[in-house]
Amino acid sequence: MAQAKPVLVPDVSQRNIEIAYSFTGAELLLFGAILYPGGRLPGIEKPTDVVVVVKGPVQSILVREKEKVAGIWVNAARLRYRSAPSFYAIVSSKPIDQLVDDRTRAIYELGLDSLQLSPASSAPPEEQNRFAGGLVDLKRRSGLYYEAPRAVEITDGVLYRARVVIPARVPVGRFTAETFLIRDGRVLAAATRDIDIRKSGFERFVARAADNHSIAYGLVAVALSVIFGWTAGYVARRV
Repeated sequence: MAQAKPVLVPDVSQRNIEIAYSFTGAELLLFGAILYPGGRLPGIEKPTDVVVVVKGPVQSILVREKEKVAGIWVNAARLRYRSAPSFYAIVSSKPIDQLVDDRTRAIYELGLDSLQLSPASSAPPEEQNRFAGGLVDLKRRSGLYYEAPRAVEITDGVLYRARVVIPARVPVGRFTAETFLIRDGRVLAAATRDIDIRKSGFERFVARAADNHSIAYGLVAVALSVIFGWTAGYVARRV
């Protein structure tokens, strides 16, 4: 009979996050328990580690490279990615390169340098690497991509917890929190929890109108712009 493996029982502090006009970000608490076969904890010589990856919905992204021409920065080369995650955060009990090899990191997309971004064109590898590095750097500076090694706390080898910051500029959609149990360079168990981030109040009404009634939404937006422009001009003439 195959040897029984540990089981992860993960959870998150918030399954639903509402974004209103006053939204300044949120902090997710990711926690759970590790159930070992027969209740037997692993030995000290081979401890288990935990990695948690929070991903946002994938999206198509066009990355442009700027070039200085005659003292002016202009758009030069560009590369489109079909399925780049809109948000990516990885927290772990140890640095990823100390837990698994490069092949395992690529399989499970553990780390910013292991993301499968799926470029839409067959550009040379060095060009793909340059644009991928630029995309990750842009996302990192905006707070949408980040890594936090040693941010997962494991208590008594059974309970774990970590925190992930959700920035104010986070996109809406279905997010996933994937938890991996790693020991001796191998992924022993994995589990996933879903997180829904959506707009609320007037922002939700505007977003739904733009998606479901795009033509009417556009006409109303144009009409409001004309009315506001005419009103501002009228007030300026009167003053």
